[in-house]
Amino acid sequence: MILRLGISTCLLGENVRYDGGHKHDRYLTDVVGPFVEWVPVCPEVECGLPVPREAMRLVGDLENPRLMTQKTGIDHTTRMYHWAETKLEELESMQLCGYIFKSKSPSSGMRDIKVYNEKGYPAKKGVGLFAKAFMERFPLLPVEDEGRLHDAGLRENFIERVFIMHRWQQFMSNDPTAKGLLQFHTYHKLLMMAHSVKHLSLLGKLAGNIKQNSFENLTNQNIYNMMDGLKLKATVKKNVNVLQHIMGYFKKQLSKDEKQELLEVIENYHHSLVPLIVPVTLLNHYVRKYDESYLKNQHYLHPHPAELMLRNHV
Repeated sequence: MILRLGISTCLLGENVRYDGGHKHDRYLTDVVGPFVEWVPVCPEVECGLPVPREAMRLVGDLENPRLMTQKTGIDHTTRMYHWAETKLEELESMQLCGYIFKSKSPSSGMRDIKVYNEKGYPAKKGVGLFAKAFMERFPLLPVEDEGRLHDAGLRENFIERVFIMHRWQQFMSNDPTAKGLLQFHTYHKLLMMAHSVKHLSLLGKLAGNIKQNSFENLTNQNIYNMMDGLKLKATVKKNVNVLQHIMGYFKKQLSKDEKQELLEVIENYHHSLVPLIVPVTLLNHYVRKYDESYLKNQHYLHPHPAELMLRNHV
């Protein structure tokens, strides 16, 4: 099953912006690109506007602003909404695993978009028209804008959620069973622990009551709680807790020197002297060396392709 990500077309280097240019993001195309199939979307061009075109902005009420051209005041709100309704139907059939929006765009910006009042003063509290419609239609899908993805922690969190959504879609497409749902929950336990113990507990209760719920209800609640919990960042403190928890699986196998080395590596990560990849690599070494079957299947130890090097920077 292909991992598909929606993306603002200009981020792929296509000349679709109002000024005839683009906003090519090399990290997305060169580093992330080999692992995904992009589904490019440019709301303004696809709803029928030309390239180049007059710049637009959001005007009026913060909750329901109008999409207006800056100089001539032409209102393109209805045009955008009509196009978006059809486009969202098309995107739903493509089973996206997430979406990367263009920051600051009146159509595609997902947060902090300027909305101008009747006196011409802006408030940076709006959401682009298409971005808002997309997030309302697909509330569980991971979404970010390319500006926030420059932050290593936000980038790792987003990509992690994307791959979890991909695994979930694969599970749901392959004749899912209650047994398979329990397995999916088990494989993600430590990953959830690193984000939210509260949500891990909720998922555990769902797993414990699997015979008292319909399978549809179980799957809906499972993915909702997972994606809701994973929005919370895996902090250093949370990761240290998980790393120490994993270390406990080797209390009988590790020598005194190996235990001391592992404790020192975890402590160095705790004090930001090394990135997360260092203790995780050492733990993966012990998983293979001692053939620890439970940990082999824990996605916390391999949540996304190593080539993305996401944990080299957190």
